[in-house]
Amino acid sequence: MPETTPDSSAQPAVPLIELDGASQVFHVKGRDLPAVSDVSLSVGPGEVLCLVGESGSGKTTTARLAAGLASPTSGTVRYEGKDLSAMTRAERREYRRAVQYIHQDPYASLNPIRSVRSTLAIPLKRHGLARGAAEIDERVDELLTTVDLTPPDSYSAKFPHQMSGGQRQRVAVARGLTLSPRLLIADESTSMLDVSIRVSLLNMLTKLRKEEGVGFIYITHDLALAKYFAWEGRTAVMYLGKIVEVGPTQQVINNPQHPYTKALLEAVPEPDPELAAQKKSGGGLVSAEIPSLSDLPSGCTFHPRCPLAQDRCRENVPVLEPVPGATVQDVACMVVTDPRPESPAGAASGNAPTSGNAAASGSAAGSATGGGGVP
Repeated sequence: MPETTPDSSAQPAVPLIELDGASQVFHVKGRDLPAVSDVSLSVGPGEVLCLVGESGSGKTTTARLAAGLASPTSGTVRYEGKDLSAMTRAERREYRRAVQYIHQDPYASLNPIRSVRSTLAIPLKRHGLARGAAEIDERVDELLTTVDLTPPDSYSAKFPHQMSGGQRQRVAVARGLTLSPRLLIADESTSMLDVSIRVSLLNMLTKLRKEEGVGFIYITHDLALAKYFAWEGRTAVMYLGKIVEVGPTQQVINNPQHPYTKALLEAVPEPDPELAAQKKSGGGLVSAEIPSLSDLPSGCTFHPRCPLAQDRCRENVPVLEPVPGATVQDVACMVVTDPRPESPAGAASGNAPTSGNAAASGSAAGSATGGGGVP
């Protein structure tokens, strides 16, 4: 057979969701709070993007922009190349069906006056995916079985107040799967589940990604979960509304470049005493205090807490740039991308990083065992 050559004119696949310079500013009591600033991210079919960072870093607000639950103050959000703000009613309906959001808090996201069956049946009927009571019951049973709520007859008639937190969360996940979405946005969707159920659910979501081509935006404080679920995908680290490091998960976890990413990894509990001692000996943050969004530091917003901060960090705002020698990993840190023989800013004042501060920064990682994110 004749040899075939690759088509150099082939266009790259259009992402399912793309954020292009998206920003979200909240106006609270006469003040502007920049929850998300100039974020550019994309997720394609079968891809997984993990957003990590401490509470208040803007992860949930970014996810809400991608889900169309909020409109960006500036910038653009596109679904398959189409600006959400320019969609027709039919296009918007298709987008709503294709992109589903699994909320963090099942106590607030589930309607207390609807049974589990009603919660799962409404979207099926609204989008014409099931007709008749028998077909709806069959589909509801399939969804409950998928999320390990078995036997399904024991749960379909229950109301949210009759279930545990973990059971409610599984119902929330099942609701996200009702419309066979193309993109799932999961906001701490496994934080309230038992470990065995958590792993089972993540394996099920991974199967959807690999076999059905479902894309994922996965938000978590637990870097161990990020490593497990997004090992073949990408991880973006957020701090005070900005992306400070992004790249393949394997590189971000195994070879972190930004001091903030390193601090998050140092805060992950280590069961091995020898490895835990090695991590503590590596130092930590200068301060555990998180700046207020209403009074952000000048220059690099991380410099008051950074053990590597230099004088230029107080004056210049870093931008995402490729890490030297790693073209697929970007970092917003001048000390990393443009190293200079300048003494760290904290050295002159004697504010050397201590391992105690690293321990205090456990909250910066949102405790790797879970915890709620705040937009």
